[in-house]
Amino acid sequence: MSFVIKAAQLNVSKGTGGPFAAAVFETESGKLVSLGVNLVTSGGLSILHAEMLAFTLAQQKIGAYDLGRYDLPSHDLVASAEPCAMCLGAIPWSGVRRVIVGARDSDVRTIGFDEGPKAKEWKDELEKRGIAVICDVGREAAVQVLLDYSLQGGKIYNSRESR
Repeated sequence: MSFVIKAAQLNVSKGTGGPFAAAVFETESGKLVSLGVNLVTSGGLSILHAEMLAFTLAQQKIGAYDLGRYDLPSHDLVASAEPCAMCLGAIPWSGVRRVIVGARDSDVRTIGFDEGPKAKEWKDELEKRGIAVICDVGREAAVQVLLDYSLQGGKIYNSRESR
């Protein structure tokens, strides 16, 4: 998690995107498969969330749309914050077997991001699908990245904001 939080910090300090990072790791070996950072503002695309990039890069690297395919090692998603509604929807399709998150949804919303409509039971829903969820790993450090971004005047982007 510290690696992912550091990536989020660097994304903020370099001004390349929002205060979020995510990575896909092999569960058993801990080998890094891919790293994604939030590039929504710099890339000009609403789908460039850290989790979406981490999934895309991992699947391209492995050559499979299903990271849970029978002949592959098990994979984890490690994210600096709980997933928004869009990224939550991608998790079951990605094939990861475990999701590990730092900051809570409420922490992200506190600085002004709209994470979209998510079922309160989102963790239970993933677990029903064989995806373990571990929360609050490195939460304090992950929240600090969010606060630093906000204090530095980082853009809090949400849909339908331009009028």
